[in-house]
Amino acid sequence: MSPIAYTATIIAVVVFLFVWNKLPVVVVAMATALALWGTGVLTIGQALGGFGDPAVIFIASLFVVSSGLEVTGVTAWAGQLLIRGAGEESRTRLLLLTMGLVAVLTALISVNGAVAALLPVVVVIAVRLKRNSSQLLMPLVFAAHAGSMLALTGTPVNVLVSDAAVDVGIGSFGFFEFALVGVPLLAGTMAIIILFGEKLLPKRDGATMPADFSRHAKTLVEQYGLATGIYQMRVRASSPYVGTPSSGIDLTATPGLQLVAMQEGETAGPLRGPLIAEGDHLLMRGDAETAAAFAAEKHLAFRDEKAVGQGEETLFNRSSGLAEVVIPPRSGLIGESVFAGMVTESGDLIVLAVQRAGQEIAAHSATRDSGAVVLQAGDTMLLQGTWRALDIHLDDPDVLVVNSPELVRRQAVPMGPGAYQAIAILIAMVLLLATGIVPPVVAGLLAAGAIILTGIMSVEQSYRAIGWTTVILVGAMMPLSTAMVETGAAKLMAEHLVNFVGDAGPVALLAGLFVLTAIMGQLISNTATALIVIPIGVAAATTMGISPRPVLMSTAVAAAAAFLTPIATPTNLMVMGPGGYAFSDYWKLGLPLLIWFFVVAVFLVPMIWHF
Repeated sequence: MSPIAYTATIIAVVVFLFVWNKLPVVVVAMATALALWGTGVLTIGQALGGFGDPAVIFIASLFVVSSGLEVTGVTAWAGQLLIRGAGEESRTRLLLLTMGLVAVLTALISVNGAVAALLPVVVVIAVRLKRNSSQLLMPLVFAAHAGSMLALTGTPVNVLVSDAAVDVGIGSFGFFEFALVGVPLLAGTMAIIILFGEKLLPKRDGATMPADFSRHAKTLVEQYGLATGIYQMRVRASSPYVGTPSSGIDLTATPGLQLVAMQEGETAGPLRGPLIAEGDHLLMRGDAETAAAFAAEKHLAFRDEKAVGQGEETLFNRSSGLAEVVIPPRSGLIGESVFAGMVTESGDLIVLAVQRAGQEIAAHSATRDSGAVVLQAGDTMLLQGTWRALDIHLDDPDVLVVNSPELVRRQAVPMGPGAYQAIAILIAMVLLLATGIVPPVVAGLLAAGAIILTGIMSVEQSYRAIGWTTVILVGAMMPLSTAMVETGAAKLMAEHLVNFVGDAGPVALLAGLFVLTAIMGQLISNTATALIVIPIGVAAATTMGISPRPVLMSTAVAAAAAFLTPIATPTNLMVMGPGGYAFSDYWKLGLPLLIWFFVVAVFLVPMIWHF
């Protein structure tokens, strides 16, 4: 067999395996690269060269930046703005805000990141406003596809198209140049969904709905009896407690007040030093009048006058959080004595309350010397500490964490620690990409490095944040594009395509490429589709003697039109369960959108980027 025949056979098998969907896509992608080497089409360096490609590294860095925005609560903040702005009555306003927000986020942090960040928010909105989740989730995803064409960072396909333009010597696309077609695509998508979406979409709710942690703190403080009567008092410079040991606080004269814990002023973690200092906090529990009198007598200030006595705001905020843990059978903590206000062995967490069979035990009377609770299997404890301490110290086999503090923080703490740094890093990356001062991969690496160096995420967390399936898919499939060019397969297919469209002209070429890309994009990854079609389009443009620029942009638009099946993109599949969708639900709304994308790709694109 000739190299072209080998390449064609490999492409056919790859498409079949993607459609069959029985093997992991990374296995298919890696097998593709190895098959190209095994058949002698490419050298081993060429077959595995995609993993060192700047586009692949740039895509990986975007995952880190996206996760940095999520863990710092920037996306949670955006979601809360959405809830407040949407109101309860207007379907149109709710859809406009939802689609607009996901489109902007997609342009900055990619389709997968934006949809993953807003999916639980939109589901919560559906529950709270008593709307069917199926009416909201597919519009969310389809608007994200349109929003991916607003900027270079919207989708890996945009990066691949821009790199291809550089390779053929016509210069890369600008960061916001994609918006010239992205804005019309998004406007048309919004109009179609608002006008026809209610009739074309089913009215169902998903069998599996993501957990809502937006009221998690309120639930915990109510369950453990801490909803009211909790006060966080700051030690003033004039307080007699300044310079005294922590054991020097005597509350025998104020029986209506209990010292729950002492916290460092800067970290909000348990007091580590031997002496109390100005700015430290005393966490007290009792009635309001007694607490006010005690604060006045000891020169203590309430940390937040608006939240005096409110356990939710006092215990759960940007600096510190709550976690509920269960003592499992065979835990090493069984038989240990604990009490409210006790600092854990790590020195970073405070035991606020202990319950047995759902009932609070020894909450008011337990002390270090008397009344301590001897832990049994099944007991639950409410712990408080900094978010970092909760993340680090609850990874312990002796306890079972009911809800991951990291997941709770991402959804329930808007604009948490590091949020402003994350926004600044995002703005700096966008400016670098928009101005072209440095290559995109350098801008991405600088932004990802800044996320780590500022302490927003650790190196290990950054590894976990990267969507390795996407990275491996792109890196392993890139050699297929190389093989099509090296063997002449792309040129041969381009010649057949040009012969097929005949004298109809370059517009017919765009139409043919759109149909080819769109059909393949409904069955396999749009990234994989783009890697196959891009060299065909470039070769066809060269054969016809026209500029490859409109051909490449039209291909990017076609690749974004992945609307007809749930397997077209990971995000389509992501909402299938929560939205209660069937396979056939996608094409009903997707077909009008596909037609709109066809109009833009075939007729509007050449008006902006001339042949």
